[in-house]
Amino acid sequence: MRILPRPFKLLLALTLLGALPFLASAQDPKLQIKAEIDRLKQSLQEKPFKNPDFPDIQSMVSDAVNSASEALDSGHLYLALERLLQAEDLFQGVHAVVDKSDAVKSSLPAFEAEWEKASQNLNSLNDEARKKDWRSTPLAVRALAETAEGSSIPLLEGGRGFASSTKPTDGLFYIGQAQGEAAFAKFSSTLLLARNSASFPLRSYLPELQRLQQKTNAAFKPPASIDLHPRFIALNSALKLAEELDAQKLYAGALYQYLEATRHFAMLEARPLNVAQQSTLKTDLVAARKKFAASKQDDSLAQLFLERAASQTAHGDGSAPTADEWRSARIILDQVLPAYFAAKKPASPLQQASGKTVDITLVRWPYT
Repeated sequence: MRILPRPFKLLLALTLLGALPFLASAQDPKLQIKAEIDRLKQSLQEKPFKNPDFPDIQSMVSDAVNSASEALDSGHLYLALERLLQAEDLFQGVHAVVDKSDAVKSSLPAFEAEWEKASQNLNSLNDEARKKDWRSTPLAVRALAETAEGSSIPLLEGGRGFASSTKPTDGLFYIGQAQGEAAFAKFSSTLLLARNSASFPLRSYLPELQRLQQKTNAAFKPPASIDLHPRFIALNSALKLAEELDAQKLYAGALYQYLEATRHFAMLEARPLNVAQQSTLKTDLVAARKKFAASKQDDSLAQLFLERAASQTAHGDGSAPTADEWRSARIILDQVLPAYFAAKKPASPLQQASGKTVDITLVRWPYT
């Protein structure tokens, strides 16, 4: 009788126990991400979200999850992670509202009990994520994880604020969002993605953030302040989060949000692209992606924005890009990438203007 080698015996046993999918997902980051997306999909199928006040909520969450899946299928790994963060945030937010509303109703003490449980869970998840040594991880993954970690506590505190100022159930969505952000940060820390290139020289981006805030304040005047109010909210939200991340020395997340704020600011005055300009954009985008693919430095954060631009100019379902998508993709090439390259250099000091100034920051509290 032939004796099987010990490693083969273990492999056979794991196969019989159905553990090979787990092993594969533990070794391949793409499979890890796919497994998490599939988990959300399965949960939506087994327990659909139903709320008479929000009849479209199930399709909204499904669309967010499917968007992450489409990005992964297109080979856009970093974009898939970015969209997974958005999906986790929305999924957990809706989950909290649907599951906890009946228990909380109009009782603030009941809300506080849920808040305390969420706070303990949040601290546990964030503690696990902080144990990760991010120095060998691609910058884009670290940036997304730090953004999620840095957003979780303000969202949780925001939930308590809404519960006390309006009604208890109004704070549940923010509790869920906070837990979704923390869960994503922990998940990102488990990804077996190793950086095989020179590291990005991270530092504080406060000077850049202050300059952009000054430009934003100057631009906030009629008619733009009225016509583009939602975009100003998104812009200031990104700036606010970036400054908070920077203060916590979560510099990868701060850089990511600074670049996103740069994109939002440029969108304030971006003009529509004609057919010829759209064609040129596609050519330029292909060239930029080739350049970064051959880079010997960790340019994964720039690649994330380029993957987003590629998805904006060529939809997987064949539908036509919107005017805003064309503008956004052009801005990523013309504004975001130069800001990214400038961020590699040492910061130049901010020159303070003489005289009295007033800073105005417009955000929907805390980030939504």
